[in-house]
Amino acid sequence: MTGPGMTGPGMTGPGKIRTARPADVPAILGLIRGLAEYEDSLDEVLVTEADLRATLFGPDPSVFAHVAEHEGSVAGFALWFVNYSTWTGRPGMYLEDLFVSPGLRRSGLGRALLAELARLCVERGYARLDWAVLDWNASALEFYASIGAVALDTWRLHRLAGPALEALAAQSVTD
Repeated sequence: MTGPGMTGPGMTGPGKIRTARPADVPAILGLIRGLAEYEDSLDEVLVTEADLRATLFGPDPSVFAHVAEHEGSVAGFALWFVNYSTWTGRPGMYLEDLFVSPGLRRSGLGRALLAELARLCVERGYARLDWAVLDWNASALEFYASIGAVALDTWRLHRLAGPALEALAAQSVTD
């Protein structure tokens, strides 16, 4: 982690990575919207500040976040949760979202966020750090390859949501 006004690995200007705080929620929500706009799916963003506060800072947090500061302002974020590998018998980290403000891309903030998550994985004994990338995002794919990430081309991401999720849930036969 870098300190105030310090430069982290690969960073080209003042910045620091730190654990998100409740006061960061409005900035994180803004960055989530920025990511959705970049992915041309802003209309799909339903999360509110209250949702983020509850899931990040409630009594039993289900997700965690780190932010990248640049000149005292939140300029990027990484939102993640703990997953588990039955093959390794160890927890891992799933990176749900990583986003840096467009004007600060290639400044090293994204790499610094990933480096901090990797540090946490190693420190906590997590087996791996996983995430998904849209197949059209060539710059992200190139960046991830440059840090040694391997694309899992044989795996396909699946999702069950909305009416399909509800229909399957209705078929549950537990006691």
